[in-house]
Amino acid sequence: MADQPSDLFRVTLLGTGAPPPLLDRFGPSTLVEAGREKFIFDAGRGAMQRLYQLGIPCADITGVFLTHHHSDHVVGFVDLWLTGWIGRPWGMRKTPLRVWGPDGTKQMMEHLPKAFHVDIRVRSHHYPPEGVKLEADGINEGMVYDRNGVRIFAFEVDHGGEDLPAFGYRINYRGHSAVLSGDTTFNENLIRHAAGTDLLVHEVTAAAGAAAENKQQLKRISSNHTTPDQAGIVFSRVQAKLAVYNHLLLFGGAKAEDLIPATRANYAGPLVVGEDLMAIDIGNTVEVALPKQN
Repeated sequence: MADQPSDLFRVTLLGTGAPPPLLDRFGPSTLVEAGREKFIFDAGRGAMQRLYQLGIPCADITGVFLTHHHSDHVVGFVDLWLTGWIGRPWGMRKTPLRVWGPDGTKQMMEHLPKAFHVDIRVRSHHYPPEGVKLEADGINEGMVYDRNGVRIFAFEVDHGGEDLPAFGYRINYRGHSAVLSGDTTFNENLIRHAAGTDLLVHEVTAAAGAAAENKQQLKRISSNHTTPDQAGIVFSRVQAKLAVYNHLLLFGGAKAEDLIPATRANYAGPLVVGEDLMAIDIGNTVEVALPKQN
């Protein structure tokens, strides 16, 4: 493929859904393109299919960053890894795939080749053996990538009281930035690291009907995720050029179209509800391209 412009800074939402296997909202996954670099943040269900729709070869991916290890954020990783190696329908990956993530990421990447050892053994006779290797790095809060003008910072978020390390990421490129919240409840650390960003992509949860009346369920959900009124406070303090809802976790008949009105009590600025394959170009302005309808 031809080289992309060096000033390109684009965030594409590959999957905007949560655990339910919806056909219009695949699992959590985000593509970030910055100059020559292409990164995948989380690899939920259908990440490979979305890349195929965009015409981007897996072999072109610089690396994968994981926010945390809940299954809905990683179940698409094997597809990206192995399909990218065998190269269909594009050129095969000939070098190891780099992966960054919280504690446990190295162990996961050590065990996946063992789980698929038969497939790897057979295909290694026909495909580059280096291309199936995984190179993993555990992360802590701070800068985790610095190359070709791209700087990526990880910061801790609060995915509830679970014993589960969880991170958000800030990507800086050519004087601009994008922040991905990962899964989190209302979080002061996120607000601090997102200050001054051009784009804030933030998760959200909402409930309606009987689900909204179930106080115990609501307490559990809100201890792990961010409600629209809480997100409004985050957005009003961060003051990004654009806020985008992602990872829509909706219960009891709650609808995506209700999220923005529910946010307006605390935030009056630019806000859109993300859709799969929505692309956001970041520069002096932040421009949204809605996905083409098939």
